[in-house]
Parts: sequence; structure tokens; C-alpha cells
Amino acid sequence: MSDQFSCKNCQESLCGRKYIQVEDRPHCISCYERLYANTCQECKELIGHNAKELSYEDRYYHAHCFRCFHCERSLADQPFTSQGDALVCSDCYGSRFSSKCSACDQTVTPGSRMLEYDGSTWHEDCFACHGCGKAIGTEAFIPDKNNYYCVPCYEGRVAPQCSHCKQALTKGGVTYKDEVWHKECFLCTGCSAPLAGQPFTSQGESPYCIRCFSSLYAKKCAGCNTAITGFGDGKYVSFEDRQWHQPCFKCSRCSVSLVGSGFFPDRGHILCMDCNNDD
Repeated sequence: MSDQFSCKNCQESLCGRKYIQVEDRPHCISCYERLYANTCQECKELIGHNAKELSYEDRYYHAHCFRCFHCERSLADQPFTSQGDALVCSDCYGSRFSSKCSACDQTVTPGSRMLEYDGSTWHEDCFACHGCGKAIGTEAFIPDKNNYYCVPCYEGRVAPQCSHCKQALTKGGVTYKDEVWHKECFLCTGCSAPLAGQPFTSQGESPYCIRCFSSLYAKKCAGCNTAITGFGDGKYVSFEDRQWHQPCFKCSRCSVSLVGSGFFPDRGHILCMDCNNDD
């Protein structure tokens, strides 16, 4: 019966020889290593059955080959990372590849808690509010020039105040005559309608929607008797104490446009040269 105890691959007898079971089937050492042994990522040699084997991300190494690419320190019990196919200990990675903390100028080691923003890196505890000095951590923050603020400090110390409600303006808003408003606070002085995103004009320092300005302040066109607001067909012609929209400035008889042409006043009318000559 012992003669039948053989390697399942090469069929050679295993009597008195070392063997390894693979799925309950015995293999001689030679067949096992040829069929199942892994290749060391570092030295490219087979990792024998009696060698200590280490693995990382589906790559296999002899224990003595599992070392830093730069300083050759063993990584068996050390923190490490990788650069491509090369393993790198934390010290070498820090000195060669790691970012420096923008606050303390010390290396941000791999695996440590850190924050990145706008191309810069901080240790988590070093990313602090410029106002109160407390670590911001993962809380919301607002950049201002080269400084960073927690929301309470920014609103209380840095943010401009709305000219209407006097509360901090932290985003968006409207600027008018060197003052700022929340969009919802920038209102028509006449009817209190929101003006953000709408055409508006002013009387003195006060903003007005077109309707209020037209009814309160705009001069009336001598031709169509509607307000001259400066919007739409905004160009107008003024003569003595009367104004006309440009399209309305035309001969009172023949309706030819008088814009850029000579004209003659005739009591409450204006006439082109031809109509005036007919008189």
C-alpha cells in the first residue's frame, strides 16, 4: 500500500519524503513549489515552502526582502507605504514625499490625521481659526485672504454687515454705492420689492424699481406721455423744458424722425424742415 502513496502531480513515491497537502492531495516539495509557490516581488525568486512569506496588496515577499526601497530597513514590524511597486518606510516617505504642515512646518506623516485645502496641508490639530485659535478640525470654515476662520469668528470679526439688517454677509449679496446687502434685503425704497437680479435705478442714494421711479420721479415723454426711465429705449432728446424718447422725436405732421436732423418748434409742436417750409 505504501508504494501507492505518491505525488499527485509527478506520481513519484512519497514514502520517506517530505510532502505538502493541497486540497487533501499530497505533492512532493518540488512539484508544490513549481505549481503553487509565490514569486518574491523584490528578488523575483520563488518563495520556498520553508521560507517565511509576507504579502501586501496581492504581492508576495521573502521576509528578508520585505524592506524599504531607500534605506533597506525591514518593514516586517514597521509602518510603511508604497510608491508604485516600491515599499517605503514612514521615515523615508516623510523626508522624501510627505507634505509639510503649513502651520508648524513639520512633516505630515502617512496615515496621520491631516487636512488639505487649496494646495496646502495641515496636521489636523494645526489647522486653527485665525480669530480664536481653536482647531477647526472638520468643522465649517471660511477663508479670508491668507487666513482661515471658524464661522462664528468670521461673522463676528471679518464679514461685512448688510446695510439693511446689519447681520453678517457670508456669501453672495449685492453691492451698491460701496455698500453691501443680502439679496433678500436689497429692496425698492418705494414698494419694498426685491431688486436683486432686476433692473433698477436710484434717486439720490435710494434705489427704486422701474415702476416706482417712473411714477415718482421720471419725466414724461412729450410724444407718448409715458415715463422716460433710461431703460429699454433709454436714449432721449431734450429741448427747452420738454423731453422725448428717441423713437417719439418726430415731426408732428408727417411723423418723420427728427433725430439728428434740423427741426423747428411750432408752438406745442415740432416740425421737420419740409413741413415747416410748407407753411
